[in-house]
Amino acid sequence: MTTLAPPPGQESARRSHRAGPPADGGLDSRARRLFTGPEDDPRWARPALWAILLLATALYAWNLTSITGNTFYDAAVYSGTKSWKAFFFGALDSGSFITVDKPPFALWVMGLSARVFGYGTWQLMLPMVAAGTGSVALLYRQVKRDFGAVAGTISALVLTLTPITVAITRDTNPDPVLVLLMMLGAAALMKAVRNGKLMPLVWSAVAIGFAFNTKMMQAYVVLPAFFLVYLWATNVSLGRRIRNLAVATVALVVSSAWWMVIVDLIPASSRPYIGGSTDNTVWDLVIGYNGFGRIFGAGSSVGSQGNGASFGGSSGLYRMFNEIMGGQISWLIPFAAIALVGGLVLRGRAPRTDAKRAALMLWGGWFVLHFLTFSLAEGTFHPYYVTAMAPGIAAVAGAGGVLLYRAFREGSAAVGVPPVERSRDWGRAWVLPAAVAAGSIWAVVLLQRVSGSGTVYTVAEIVVATAGITSVLGLLVGRFTRRHRLMGFAALAAIVALLAGPAAYSVSAATSSTNGTNPTAGPSTGGGMGGGGGGMGGAPSGTRSVTEPSGSAPSGTKPSGSAPSGTKPSGSESGTQSTDGGGMGGGTQVSSAMISYLKKHQDGATWLLAVSTDQTASSVILESGQPVISMGGWSGSDNAMTLAKLKSLVKSGQLHYIIVSSDGGQGTNSEIATWVKAHGSAVSAYSGLYRLDASDVG
Repeated sequence: MTTLAPPPGQESARRSHRAGPPADGGLDSRARRLFTGPEDDPRWARPALWAILLLATALYAWNLTSITGNTFYDAAVYSGTKSWKAFFFGALDSGSFITVDKPPFALWVMGLSARVFGYGTWQLMLPMVAAGTGSVALLYRQVKRDFGAVAGTISALVLTLTPITVAITRDTNPDPVLVLLMMLGAAALMKAVRNGKLMPLVWSAVAIGFAFNTKMMQAYVVLPAFFLVYLWATNVSLGRRIRNLAVATVALVVSSAWWMVIVDLIPASSRPYIGGSTDNTVWDLVIGYNGFGRIFGAGSSVGSQGNGASFGGSSGLYRMFNEIMGGQISWLIPFAAIALVGGLVLRGRAPRTDAKRAALMLWGGWFVLHFLTFSLAEGTFHPYYVTAMAPGIAAVAGAGGVLLYRAFREGSAAVGVPPVERSRDWGRAWVLPAAVAAGSIWAVVLLQRVSGSGTVYTVAEIVVATAGITSVLGLLVGRFTRRHRLMGFAALAAIVALLAGPAAYSVSAATSSTNGTNPTAGPSTGGGMGGGGGGMGGAPSGTRSVTEPSGSAPSGTKPSGSAPSGTKPSGSESGTQSTDGGGMGGGTQVSSAMISYLKKHQDGATWLLAVSTDQTASSVILESGQPVISMGGWSGSDNAMTLAKLKSLVKSGQLHYIIVSSDGGQGTNSEIATWVKAHGSAVSAYSGLYRLDASDVG
């Protein structure tokens, strides 16, 4: 990006003329600084930050009560408000039969909000909006510390207007919490790099450990950059750096593994089945479905749960630029890539401990590692995963862009400059205009893809083209005529050119309904439908039914034991409707009439009903307010329910009703379906519904 920052001497002179008395350290003074910023900040800096934070909050929280959310996680949060056991394990149902396919930290955050304020849409969304806005504020602080207020402001604005970030923050997927925790880890790491002390590094590791307990292996994508930056740039001896990293690694392992170890040590009979795993352990979930399976797909010998289903296009270096992903994240990738290389070159002769280069290495590594991971992953992939890449792009665009602009503005072919230096200066004179041109051209390409989708995109395309041409010409003319005011105007035009497209997509995401299980921003460009309990991957093994409804988010509060108020029926008003013919009622939509019948005849059972998949179970949980068994996890392929377990539940009176489709099934599903049909009593009013009592178990 670009900046209007004056040379250091002029900036200091301006700061010295700022109005207001010196800080006296009192409460009034601290309150004033909260809104006006430190005395040495430019006068506009803090008001600009508040404006950006207000914009971020508005985008993330606009028309909050209409947000659908991901019913998979919504149901788990609801269940956690009914049972502390379900809360701890992250169980889908309050009876704790099966967990969701992710660790529960984000569920805990939403669950605590729901326990304090009551269960409803805004109560679940409050932590997500706070996490999104907090990430913007934290990025501003980190970039400003090393590169100044202009860079921090630009970075914060870029992150705020990243389309996929707006879309996912308006949802109950765990990604906003993941991003905030990773950024807290980055902030603590940079503090450790600056002061050489151990504890900030330990806290960085702890933050990443909590991020691991949000979405498992995805939290570790940034670790190579963290280790490299600390090992390279910290101003302590090499031996001390290695020792500190070893201690931090221990902290990382402990903060990451504590929940997994506790859960796996508890006997399987005393805890829920671990959804998404192949052997009912969290460890298998870590290395399989949420780990190597996401990278290597179904062909992986470890964790083949990543079945390769991609809702973001085929894997490859072009994935981030394709028809599906381009409008979600790629707007500033060309500019950021040039700014990163240019910034590192400009800091090339700085000392090893140079803070600016260390910050560029950190945020550049964040950007590049996520880009490669998401582009090349062959497992299940959803567009909203890439919100984790947005802070890296935003920071590099702001920090690298400012470095390029300062070099561009301050460089000159002055008399007396040696020929070699003069040639280097003339070479640098083209870097910033080239970066702006590349970013503007790519934005026009993206907007051309959705031409005709709405007036806002047509207007954005005109703005991008006009501002882009104005910026490039203004930079070049101003540079070679040494008119600094013209260069400043061109810098502002560059910001407009690079952010007009993302802004249009972001406004669209904030003002229109999105798929709760797989949110995206802007007009549809093909693909990307479906979704679910994503992590570093979306579903467990098997094929998802992309026609499965996402249900509706809860709204308001409800009396204990009743359905969450404001939720919609999960199916038609009578009978059942099978959408995939699974042996245990795989895609069956349970009607409101059936739910009323089941509640009337529950007869003290713990679970209202047993169905095949998480999709159906979560919708029924939210509508009925009762625990529902998902026998096969997300896609119906988990081995959570066995015939022996089903017989035990029926014999003890904990379960009376089960849905079995008429098409039969495969494996254990077929065995259960056959037994239920042979021993249960069909409920004639509802096709596929059977009642079982203790007397039916031989």
